[in-house]
Amino acid sequence: MRRSDFRFDLPESLIAQRPLDERSASRLLVLAGDSVRHGQFDDLLDLLDPDDLLVVNDSRVIKARLIAHKDSGGHAEVLVERLVDRTRALCQVRVSKPLKPNRCLYQDGHRIDVVERDGEFYLLDFNAPVAEYLDAHGEVPLPPYIERPPDSADEDRYQTVYAAAPGAVAAPTAGLHFDDDLLDRLRTKGVGVASVTLHVGAGTFKPVRGDDLSRHRMHAERYSIPGATRQALDECDGRVVAVGTTVVRTLESAAATGNDCGETRLFITPGYRFRAVDAVVTNFHLPESTLLMLVSAFAGVEPVRHAYEEAVQRRYRFFSYGDAMFCERNEDSDV
Repeated sequence: MRRSDFRFDLPESLIAQRPLDERSASRLLVLAGDSVRHGQFDDLLDLLDPDDLLVVNDSRVIKARLIAHKDSGGHAEVLVERLVDRTRALCQVRVSKPLKPNRCLYQDGHRIDVVERDGEFYLLDFNAPVAEYLDAHGEVPLPPYIERPPDSADEDRYQTVYAAAPGAVAAPTAGLHFDDDLLDRLRTKGVGVASVTLHVGAGTFKPVRGDDLSRHRMHAERYSIPGATRQALDECDGRVVAVGTTVVRTLESAAATGNDCGETRLFITPGYRFRAVDAVVTNFHLPESTLLMLVSAFAGVEPVRHAYEEAVQRRYRFFSYGDAMFCERNEDSDV
């Protein structure tokens, strides 16, 4: 398949710029085979069965964007890609001219050293604990399609209610629809809830540049599956329901490698054979994105294309702060 096979027309007015007042008030499109149904997000209470296992990504978004200036005086915008160790991070740095090693940036009088160039990223030494520094001086890195600066409300709403492990620079957005009350009601019904961690990097917004999907290389992301979650997966008598594409990639990476922690570049496209996931809760994704390709591989290219056409016609809200889908694995679809 080609990148162009995943193109669709999306009116800008459908790109959600702010979250709804209540997390679980989003609409829910349910895709099962070729069947499309429309409802509300808390319909998950009826869609999930006792003994199903809901797997969430507990990654916590850090305040990964900084505005700084070079030691020569020029402007620099820093976006942390991932933490390397306590004081260093791999970062995108937007500057007029490339930075060289042994140069430095300044932000609010604090010095940040340029260690080396690493492909499209820079390794920066913050000379302080990175997570603490960003929490004090950074801002929430809203996606580029949200055309406004972040405000205080985003610090809460661009974060899942179960976020625990700091390190992501983009939210695992399918989880933004869950509130504590809905999770409690699912548990009361008998649905298990377990967590994995995959820290979403800024590379999640990297476009597929060529039309030939076989030439695209995914950005690397770190994942881990705790022992308690592995036990829950092994003992699950119902369906494994992944909350978001990050959980799908985590569970499928572990199934492919046998490793419950590591780094993944797994690029899931139509034709991929799923081994670990039975259903997915996901948002509506960008045209021609790797996330849309993953969902199409899971639920079928034509069923997903039809579902997206209906979503546009019915004016669903798209992307991070938008509405949601529930997809069952399409066993009958080869593409």
